[in-house]
Amino acid sequence: MTMQGIEVEQQKGLPNYLLDAAGISIDRMPMLKVIFDRMAVTCTDSLQPMAGTPCYFSVNDISNGRIGDIVKDYEANAVAAVIYAEQWDTRVLIMLDRDFVFTMVEAMFGSDGAEPPLDVERAFSNVELRVAQVLFERFAKALQSAFAATSEVTFRVERVETAMASLAVGRTGNMSICANIMLQALYRGGQMFVIIPHSALNPLRQKLAHVLVGDGRAADPNWREQMESEVRRTEVTLSAVLEERMITFADVARFHVGQVLELEATPRTLAKLESNNQVLFWCQIGQLDGYYALQVADPVDQKREFVDDILSR
Repeated sequence: MTMQGIEVEQQKGLPNYLLDAAGISIDRMPMLKVIFDRMAVTCTDSLQPMAGTPCYFSVNDISNGRIGDIVKDYEANAVAAVIYAEQWDTRVLIMLDRDFVFTMVEAMFGSDGAEPPLDVERAFSNVELRVAQVLFERFAKALQSAFAATSEVTFRVERVETAMASLAVGRTGNMSICANIMLQALYRGGQMFVIIPHSALNPLRQKLAHVLVGDGRAADPNWREQMESEVRRTEVTLSAVLEERMITFADVARFHVGQVLELEATPRTLAKLESNNQVLFWCQIGQLDGYYALQVADPVDQKREFVDDILSR
C-alpha cells in the first residue's frame, strides 16, 4: 500500500477516533432507549410468576456519569451485582436501592401493601440478600435478551456486594451509561440502576445509532411460547351460512309453525364459514355419519369481498 493510500485510510478512521475520545452521546444512540425498554418489559413478565402482586418496571432516565459518582450516594443503602460480559470482556453493574429490595421481598412473600413501607437504616438480612441474588440472575438474563438484536453477549453474575467501595469494576472516574429503571408494586416502589462502561459500548456505537425493531431474537421465548399455546387453546364459535336474503318485518310477522322457507341454494352452493361476523372460508356442505358437515373449498379474499359488498349496495 502506498503512503497516499495509508493517509486516506487514516482520514477515514479519524471520525471514529474523535467519537471514541468524545465518549458516548445518548442522543446519538437511540437504540439504547429501546434496549432498556425491552429489559423493563422482560423484567415485568419474568417476575409475574414469582410475586403475588403485579410488579411494573419502566425506564425513568438514561444518563452519562462517572462510576464513582453514581454509586457513592448509595453506600450502605443499596445492593449491587458485578456482572461479567464475556464477549465484551468487561464488567457491568446492576444496583438495587433499599426501597427496591424491601418492596420486592414483601411482594414475593405475599404482602398486600396494607402495612406501611419499611423505613429503617439497617444491614440487609440473609433472606433479603438471597432474594436480591435471584433478582440479579433474572435481570442479567433480561439485559442479555434486550441486547440480543444488537450484540451476542452473555451476562453472568460474578458476585453481590453491599459495600460500594468493594465493587472494583474499573477506575471510579471511568465514564459509563446509567439507566434508571423504576419499580412499582404494592403502592410503592424502588430504583434499579444498570451501569455499563463506555468502553463496552464504543464498539457497538454504529449499531446503537439505528433503531432495530421487529427482531425476533429480542423477544422473550417463554412469552412467545405461552402466547402461542394460549392462542391455540382459545375457543371460537363458527357459523355456517348457506344463504341470505332481505325480507320485511311484515313477512316475518306472517311466519307460522310448520311453514317451509324455500331456499334458492342448490347442493353445489357454497356456504360461508364465519366467526365473529368475519367470513373465513367458502365450504361445501354435506353429511357425514348422520351430521351436517362442511368441507373447506376456498379461502375468502377479504379485499375482494369488501369491494363486492360496496358495489352491491
